[in-house]
Amino acid sequence: MLFWLPIASNLLIYALRVVELKTPRAFTAGEVRENLTLRLIVAVSGLIFLSSMAEYLFVRPGLNWVLFGLGWACVITSFAVRRRAIAALGRFWSLQVEIRSEHEFVRNGPFRFMRHPAYFSMVLELVALALICNARFTLLLVPLLFLPVLLKRLRIEEMALTDKFGDAYREYQRSTPALFPRVW
Repeated sequence: MLFWLPIASNLLIYALRVVELKTPRAFTAGEVRENLTLRLIVAVSGLIFLSSMAEYLFVRPGLNWVLFGLGWACVITSFAVRRRAIAALGRFWSLQVEIRSEHEFVRNGPFRFMRHPAYFSMVLELVALALICNARFTLLLVPLLFLPVLLKRLRIEEMALTDKFGDAYREYQRSTPALFPRVW
């Protein structure tokens, strides 16, 4: 029965993520700047989700309680950071790269520590899926496939924010890391 715990965990994480994304939110629509990277993020994330479970089932590395616990710690942190980021952005949150005419420059909540906390939470979540399943080969997909797509998305979003907020955003870029927090 313990053998199936990592698979059940990853399926639960996926289900919770879908519920979170389908939660109705009040938002203001804006001009979508680009959507290819969103499709790539979804595709690569899905690949990592499936690959972590496939590696666990076919390689059978066994349940590693340390990695399993570390993975769940990453998941809990990921969900907490993402929820705080969505709450801080409020009606300006979107899955798309879109800037509204009345868009506000948000620097509170997790945005005090990093410019893109929702993307940081994605990285944590994907690492967590591999850790929970003790899927070491799949873990390599995060830096090899996911991070390049995410960095492309970051460049596009950073250009849109710089276009909207100008020098204020450039100062924020100089003082606040993009993806990984400088909390410590």
